[in-house]
Amino acid sequence: MATTTTTHLTFSTVFPRLSPPRHCHSHSHSLTLQPQRKATTKAFGSDKLGDFGARDPFPAEVESGFGEKVLGNVDTEHKILIPNVSALSLAAQHCSPLSPLHTPMSIDDAHKLLRKVVGWRLLEEEGGLKLQCLWKLRDFKCGVELVNRIYKVTEASGHFPNLHLEQPNQVRAELWTSSIGGLSMNDFIVAAKIDEIKTSDLVPRKRVWA
Repeated sequence: MATTTTTHLTFSTVFPRLSPPRHCHSHSHSLTLQPQRKATTKAFGSDKLGDFGARDPFPAEVESGFGEKVLGNVDTEHKILIPNVSALSLAAQHCSPLSPLHTPMSIDDAHKLLRKVVGWRLLEEEGGLKLQCLWKLRDFKCGVELVNRIYKVTEASGHFPNLHLEQPNQVRAELWTSSIGGLSMNDFIVAAKIDEIKTSDLVPRKRVWA
């Protein structure tokens, strides 16, 4: 799922204000420029990616003395923060080995992460929380193909879902970490990877009425 990035930008522009000409006894007129208040524009969003400021100048730019030819604030602060793991897409992350003593994910945290995957729902069972997703496909053969695609995507992660190929044309996937008796981050990472699988060629074709 797409994630919202955040960039805090501040632009300060000084606009001159023209004062009306002063009339004197002579026929000459004077035009006075007075500084106007600064107009500030800010862009806001979530703060997961941090603030991205200006880049360092290239050597040729430094030699040109461009800094002396532009208008700006000498006290402007530029800050660049490197995105942390939590800010990255779930599908881009890797599963980590977990100890059997690891605490299962709480239902509140699971609901928050559920917003980052598509088509999955939470199941509360006696054995703990699970993730479940259903696909309605064109026919049984398409169901077999989807199971194969899911296996190829999850093989590298080492964390596999339970897959059920159900008649006549449904695939059901369930994810949980059995070693800890509930959900872990690994389950949501695999769910996000499965979300990226192409299924448009496997679902029933829409009827087009003349």
